[in-house]
Amino acid sequence: MNTRTMMHTTVLALSLLASGVMAAVSPDEAAKLGTSLTPLGAEKAGNADGSIPAWSGGLQPGAAPVAANGFLSDPFPGDKPQFTITAANVAQYKDKLSPGQLAMFQRYPDTYRIPVFQTRRTAAAPQALYDAAKVSALNTETVNDGNGLKNFEKSHNYAFPIPKSGVEVVWNHETRFRGSNMTQVIAQATPQANGTYTIVEFKQDIAYPQMMSDVSPERGANFLFYVKQEIVAPARLAGNVTLVHETIDQVKEPRLAWAYNAGQRRVRRAPQVAYDGPGTASDGMRTADNNDMYNGAPDRYDWKLVGKKELYIPYNNYRLWSTNLKYSDILKPGHINQDLTRYELHRVWEVIGTVKPGARHIYAKRHMFIDEDTWSIAEVDHYDGRGQLWRVGEGFQVLDYQQGASLYAAQTLYDLIAGRYAVLGLMNESKHYNQYGQNFTLKDFTPAALRNAGIR
Repeated sequence: MNTRTMMHTTVLALSLLASGVMAAVSPDEAAKLGTSLTPLGAEKAGNADGSIPAWSGGLQPGAAPVAANGFLSDPFPGDKPQFTITAANVAQYKDKLSPGQLAMFQRYPDTYRIPVFQTRRTAAAPQALYDAAKVSALNTETVNDGNGLKNFEKSHNYAFPIPKSGVEVVWNHETRFRGSNMTQVIAQATPQANGTYTIVEFKQDIAYPQMMSDVSPERGANFLFYVKQEIVAPARLAGNVTLVHETIDQVKEPRLAWAYNAGQRRVRRAPQVAYDGPGTASDGMRTADNNDMYNGAPDRYDWKLVGKKELYIPYNNYRLWSTNLKYSDILKPGHINQDLTRYELHRVWEVIGTVKPGARHIYAKRHMFIDEDTWSIAEVDHYDGRGQLWRVGEGFQVLDYQQGASLYAAQTLYDLIAGRYAVLGLMNESKHYNQYGQNFTLKDFTPAALRNAGIR
């Protein structure tokens, strides 16, 4: 049974149960999905001056050629920037830029720029997910002060298509659709201030409980996904492997993580793979919860929903994704090569997370901007305990139009104080694109499997 058929079957079964569950939004509100709202909850109409067009269905499979190794080509190869924002003209556009973007112009006035292209609302997902979003809207609720989800099935993916709070918007980012079970090879770098860097290459297996034949709905009820990550380069780190069982309610059942150290040939529990624990092989330039722009339990923050605004955000970054580029084309001193990027004007949800009294995190505040069409975080500013803007995150979105999945061509995290940055998720020099449809079982994600993967 293929992925889309599996999702349809699950949705139909859940629809029969929906009438017996207390609704999260009213049926009248849920009826807006697919009418005045897109099927995933964005405003369907364009903005007043037409600079943001109406959503008309997004990119569909076959929108552009696919290479033999699976990589997707740019569906808009002829697009040119409409204008470029630089330190010289940034004041004209400051109302449509995040504080972090403005800070980047101050930190790198001679090199940081934002090329702005025509806005193309490319977001799309399989019909089964649109059907499931309506079920989520009617049923899913937060529990444990927003730290868990009630009446939620993982195949829905989008927990709150009509959100009422900041934490619900954060949950939409964490539960967005990213494709089926897959194996991928990605690269990370943490360039020094002078631009020198070492590529760290990861092989990742990612699986979802609802797509695994040996995980029952009961057994997988509080699990969002499983991931096994092996370092394959450089040689000094190769063979180290991390395994994560990502739970939904991490207060009720904390994230389960193990690490295999190739030098010691031992598997150990790894509670540091969470919150502000150091990101794997990142030279201290990112935290564990910086991966995917933000991940993990939301319990250490109070999340305030500010509202919506229009912002120039990285979007449709197929050029940055291109296999015609080498990592050396992208990685430059201070920040990535902005001439390879693409920004567009889109509506975003604005959410501010502030560390709760009595909780701790090296980021005292996170200021997030989440794309309304895909629920992917596009910009996130990180403040230290003194209230100073410290690190600026940018997520360079692409839509996998074959899968209907929102992905990143790159995720960057700029340290304004150190003058360095981390970039994660590069695939330009990988031999194969994400290999979807993997037939994983739970046995592939056990500590024993972790040890086997790391043997060298």
